[in-house]
Amino acid sequence: MKPLLLALLGLLAFDARAEQPEVRIETSLVPDSTVMVGGTLRLQVDVLVDTWFTAAPQLPDLHIPGAVVTPPGGEAEKLNEKRDGKTFFGLRYSYLISPSQVQDYRIPALPIQATPGPGNTTVAVLSQPLSFSAQQPPGFAANETVLVADDVTFTQQIAYSATPLKVGDSITRTLKLEAAGAQSMLLPAPALEDIDGLKRYPRAPLVSNIDNGRGTVSGGQRSDSVVYIVEQAGHYRLPAIELKYWNSQTSQAQTVSAPAVDFTAAANSTYKAPFSIAADLQALGQQSRLHLSRHWLGLTCLLVLAVLLLYFARPLWARGYSAWGRWQARRQAAWLASAEYAWRQIPAQLAGQSPRLDALYLWARRSSGKTQLRSVFSHGPLAERLLAFLRMRYGTNVPSQDTLLDLRKALPQLHSQVSQGTQAATAPHALQPLNPRQPTTAKDCP
Repeated sequence: MKPLLLALLGLLAFDARAEQPEVRIETSLVPDSTVMVGGTLRLQVDVLVDTWFTAAPQLPDLHIPGAVVTPPGGEAEKLNEKRDGKTFFGLRYSYLISPSQVQDYRIPALPIQATPGPGNTTVAVLSQPLSFSAQQPPGFAANETVLVADDVTFTQQIAYSATPLKVGDSITRTLKLEAAGAQSMLLPAPALEDIDGLKRYPRAPLVSNIDNGRGTVSGGQRSDSVVYIVEQAGHYRLPAIELKYWNSQTSQAQTVSAPAVDFTAAANSTYKAPFSIAADLQALGQQSRLHLSRHWLGLTCLLVLAVLLLYFARPLWARGYSAWGRWQARRQAAWLASAEYAWRQIPAQLAGQSPRLDALYLWARRSSGKTQLRSVFSHGPLAERLLAFLRMRYGTNVPSQDTLLDLRKALPQLHSQVSQGTQAATAPHALQPLNPRQPTTAKDCP
């Protein structure tokens, strides 16, 4: 029983392996493993499966030192091949390789991922490594740039802005190079030199690939244009341009050329240059130049300086403002505590409906240091007027406006008398003489 079970399991495993899709990778070099420097070698990579693809194969980037490599494009060539009696369906991708040095090159094994049906399992397969060698074409110097192509077409077009040509007119020369079997990025630029009497304005070249219509690059093309402006009258010749290349079909060096162009330009007395480069540059500079008035520039600098001073001197301003506020408070307090302030309140108190002497008492105390009015006005007409006011204000007599009027008229004299008395009282407290030992009066003498 056990041997039969083992045999059955083996058959099932064999059938499972047989149902797994097969993936093959085939690589080849076209046309050969030997190529000329500057030529193009095609590395063809065929990805084959015995079922179908559920996703496009993934190919890696290829880098070869000393060579220019162009990776495959987005489209691939479809294949239907037979291998070992089995039908395979596949896709062909091409790398374009152009060596730039005489040496042997090695192409490493490329890891390629394929997803065959019916499952969605990705399979990674390595290609076989290859090698090739590059040689210098006969008839070319060691450091000379070589164009290698199957066939080259070199054409020229000339366009005149006017007929006949005059000073100020232009002539456009366009050269087009088509090279089959060469990469467009390797096509050389023609030599378009300056010519005395003509102003040369080259245009950007147009470079593109030549497609065979099935997604495969079969060559490259390049178009160069230059415009000549006639600055002086006379006869001119645009020189012929030759291009040497290596024909990979005949294995020979060949030359293609564009013929010379002769033309004559007449003088034009009414000609005026359409534009001046110097004037244009000056105009551009004037547009970007900023004009500032010295007056406004000075005011702006002063304003900026004032803002900076205000910003950085904020602590000083705060301390100064605080000190000024304290000084103002002290000054106000001193004024409110002065005799002069009390004196100015006297007329208002006497003019009220109920006359008072609060301010008079306060002024007398602040002026003389005495707390009682009789100490200040002990005798004289001023004392009598003051006593008359007190009898009227606090006595039983009927108030009289004449008494208030007499007291108001006596206020200036009262102020003068108290001021003189204060000065006389302070005289004994004056400073002593500088030399106190020296007698100043007869009484001080011994």
